Amino acid sequence: MSKPAQTAPLSDAVIVAVARLVDDSRGESRDPTHSDIEFQIDKAGLKAGDPRTQGQTVGKAKRLRATLSWALENRPSEGEVLVAGMLSHLRACGSFRSSSPNYVGDEALTNAICVFKLEGFNLSSDGELRPLVLEGLSGNELTAALETYVRRAKRGADDAALVTGTGKDLLEATAAHVIRELYGNHSSQSNFPTLLGQAFVGLGLATPSDRIVPGESPTKRAERAMYELGCAINYLRNKEGTGHGRPWLPSVTDTEARSVIEFMGVIAEYLLSALSRKK
Repeated sequence: MSKPAQTAPLSDAVIVAVARLVDDSRGESRDPTHSDIEFQIDKAGLKAGDPRTQGQTVGKAKRLRATLSWALENRPSEGEVLVAGMLSHLRACGSFRSSSPNYVGDEALTNAICVFKLEGFNLSSDGELRPLVLEGLSGNELTAALETYVRRAKRGADDAALVTGTGKDLLEATAAHVIRELYGNHSSQSNFPTLLGQAFVGLGLATPSDRIVPGESPTKRAERAMYELGCAINYLRNKEGTGHGRPWLPSVTDTEARSVIEFMGVIAEYLLSALSRKK
């Protein structure tokens, strides 16, 4: 089983789902209180996005929705911390127990579970958030799961670099999945350039090994560049650090790491799109 998430995904859908978890406008007041929400907002460093600091009088759901929306545009990393903090506080309040006076309600909980799953996370009925484990998945189910990591990677999310339960980074896991879908299996002994090359060739994509043909599509040049970029990204990976903190070599800065994660998302998305057309 994967470890509980230290941060959580942040998207428009997540914002709506989490705000609904604190919405008590249709019934008796329940925890968390405004003071509790303020504590989590301040702890995440998002006081600047809190409408109450602007002198506005708003309900708990609207307050959290506004703060998270501001974070999505301005400080997404802090927004992810706030989402995780709110879920943790809701668990402490008994908000995920149907017998508790603070229960969030069946509909709000079911909706949140569905939203987080689309973001690559499993939210249990007791409010525990864990990254979606891909080990054991195959076929269309694995394709859909990889697509959730692609979406997060394209936003530069740190936890999208290594896919949970596989011991592989996103590109390696995607390439292996493509090969299994095309040929039924793949050699686990193949090095990354070979693995990625097999996926490219199987999908009819160009690699540097393909000579340039006069009049060929301009996309072939982009595909060769994507292959080279994929190999460069894999070279930057901290192999010994896989699953134990930062997945990049010590020489990679935070800014560079974010760009690399976004590149991973773009290349993996291109492979999955080509696979979809191939089927």
